[in-house]
Amino acid sequence: MGDMIKMVVVLTVLSAFSGGLLAAIRDQTKDKIELQQLQFVKGPAIRAIFQGASNDPIASRFKIKDGDVERNFFVGIFDAKSPAVAFETFGKGYGGDVGLMVGVSMDDGKMIGVGVTTHSETPGMGAKAKDDPKYVNQFKGSSTEEPIKVTNDGGKINAIGGATITSRAICAAATEASEVYKRLKPQIEEQMKAFIK
Repeated sequence: MGDMIKMVVVLTVLSAFSGGLLAAIRDQTKDKIELQQLQFVKGPAIRAIFQGASNDPIASRFKIKDGDVERNFFVGIFDAKSPAVAFETFGKGYGGDVGLMVGVSMDDGKMIGVGVTTHSETPGMGAKAKDDPKYVNQFKGSSTEEPIKVTNDGGKINAIGGATITSRAICAAATEASEVYKRLKPQIEEQMKAFIK
């Protein structure tokens, strides 16, 4: 019985030490991991949306609390002072969540571009959403005042052949982005004052 208690105590101490060590490593690497994700996962979509911006949109960012979620907003400045923001939303695709970075013009509330950031869709079919510029270019000029849908559902977006579920997921993410933008617009405008000279 005494040996059993010793083993339990040793296991408890080792588990607590290991858990504490892992938590400390996570805390120390959190910022580096976030920067890597910004540069290599979300960065390509952000740069494509803000192509021609006079600032670095990855460096020009702020966060806003949206209920339980803290959202990152990336700022792009065009033509002297014409601002835009981009942020990420998600839609439910065939293989899981599809991450979509959506850029919105602060001048007129229209989408200036979208880019798929993450997905688990079928290679060669749903995965085309990330690589096909003709597909994502359909979202340019879409209003944040209307739901975005594929043509099969009465909308304007042509679905990717053989990947209607992925196309619907991206439209759902774009529609969610519209809702987020409308809901948080006063806070976004307040934060944008720091970036507009």
